[in-house]
Amino acid sequence: MGFIPEEIIAQVLERSGIVETISGYIPLKRAGRNFKANCPFHNERTPSFVVNSDKQIFHCFGCGVGGNVITFVMQQERLEFPEAVRLLAQKAGIAIPVSDASGSKSTNIKQSIYAVNDASANFYHQILISDKDPAARQAREYLRNRGITLEMVQKFRIGFALDQWESLISFLRKEEVSLKIMEQAGLIVVKENRDGFYDRFRNRIMFPIFNVQNQCFGFGARTMKDGLAKYINSPETPVYTKGNHLYGFHLSKDAVVRLDSVIVVEGYLDFIMPFQAGVENIVASLGTALTVEQIRLLRRYTKNVIMLFDSDQAGQSATVRSLDLLLEEGMNVKVATLTSGDDPDSFVRKFGAEAFQEKIRQAQSFFDFKLNQLILKHDAKTIEGRAQISMEVLPMINKFHNAVIKFGYLRQLADRLLLPEQVLAVELQKISSGVQKNNPPQSTVDVVMAQPPQSLTAVLNGGVRAAEYHILRLVLDAVDLIPATKDEVDLNDFQDEHIRIIMQKIFELFDKGVEVNFQNLTSCFKDPRILQNISQLMVLDDFPIADKIKMHRDCINRLKLERIKSQRKGLVDQIRHAEISGDHNRVDELKEKFNQLIKG
Repeated sequence: MGFIPEEIIAQVLERSGIVETISGYIPLKRAGRNFKANCPFHNERTPSFVVNSDKQIFHCFGCGVGGNVITFVMQQERLEFPEAVRLLAQKAGIAIPVSDASGSKSTNIKQSIYAVNDASANFYHQILISDKDPAARQAREYLRNRGITLEMVQKFRIGFALDQWESLISFLRKEEVSLKIMEQAGLIVVKENRDGFYDRFRNRIMFPIFNVQNQCFGFGARTMKDGLAKYINSPETPVYTKGNHLYGFHLSKDAVVRLDSVIVVEGYLDFIMPFQAGVENIVASLGTALTVEQIRLLRRYTKNVIMLFDSDQAGQSATVRSLDLLLEEGMNVKVATLTSGDDPDSFVRKFGAEAFQEKIRQAQSFFDFKLNQLILKHDAKTIEGRAQISMEVLPMINKFHNAVIKFGYLRQLADRLLLPEQVLAVELQKISSGVQKNNPPQSTVDVVMAQPPQSLTAVLNGGVRAAEYHILRLVLDAVDLIPATKDEVDLNDFQDEHIRIIMQKIFELFDKGVEVNFQNLTSCFKDPRILQNISQLMVLDDFPIADKIKMHRDCINRLKLERIKSQRKGLVDQIRHAEISGDHNRVDELKEKFNQLIKG
């Protein structure tokens, strides 16, 4: 991905309405001139996330995150700035010219891998759809027998890799794709004697895997023969890290938002069959217990998760492993179970979509599921068994921050194990104390999100910081105040480092003849703390027009007064040191400066 010209970024900002963009992710409700919602970036019950259509900005007064439409997409989709711009440009129909003037080599590689994966997915898909090779016919028959319709084959771009060593290599060479990119994409493997390459996937049904931007980052490949590994997957590449993605989410994320819940299954067909039957709020974990990265991806769209892994021991174990992480990440969790021996794929084929949905409606709470599993594992009739069960359930209860929820589950556990609540409460307190002592340090991002910036209500109540904030806000509201601000104050007069940096950028834009507005200003910064400062100011109600000039003059005078006070203090300190050292000439010189400063 090369350099994106500033005029293209400006077009993207102009044509990407922030209300329309954000409402595609979360429901917004009008509140006067603004729109409000529960923040998608932290857990809250009372909406503190504000979107201003006029200024094209958003800000959360809970966690402090804020910015423009590009900032939102970066946060929501976990993208870098250029990737977010490209995603919005694609939606707005804006072509971004290719330029390598200052492009990132690693980003170019990523784009090349996405492109070669997309071409390979089309290649495999066309083989499955129309190739006359006997193996391709067998693959089509296999999918028909599994109940997968042609519509689903096309929707998921399912394909087939021929039983040939260089089928894909030959195709991609004709498309002028280098062997190096093929290897970096994980599509080919170097021969043992290092003399050339061969296709990684052969004689397998191909399931391309897409990210939420609908980019193909890898493949799952299923054999139709016995004696071979059922699935082989793409290796990790610059665009694929195992455990970071969810199969089918690019097609189901809208339904997940609409229904505010997601069903998590294990494999490709476990996803496809229910989806084909009309169950659209579903994702597949690609055969593993959920990871933190997958959970955080889901959390952007919903907090309500229904786990539906296979009923065998491996599936149950994966469910149990996922529960702790889901609770730690603040998710609301239920667990659905199917009849013994069935997975979502076979269950839907046997009993249909309505029976499947009924099983989803019957999903039990995470607490009941975990407790039932432990009662089967340990003898709840013995003291030792009850002690073991409680020691495995109490850490889960401790993950809740809400005391009412903790108390409710503690009471349920006491009732099921026939133990006094007080006894379990003592053990829970031991666990809580241990967790507080042994909590690992948070990541920098977590710390920033957990500690919102100082409330502007406190800052703007008075003092020099109030004057600094007001000046910043005034020059953003009325650019004709910028020349007077430049003439009368120095950047060093701003004690707040972030405001000083923002004002410096405003002066630079003004000197270059660039319009000073929120969009142009925020596009100059990537530091989230600076963007939070700007967005927090801009979502406040405007000053009455008649008050702006007077307020500006008062704030300028306050900064000048602070400058004089600071200079006086500095001179007093210098005079004291000169007197102590006996430098009388220096004392006289400094006193003269002090008197001139007082006379002003």
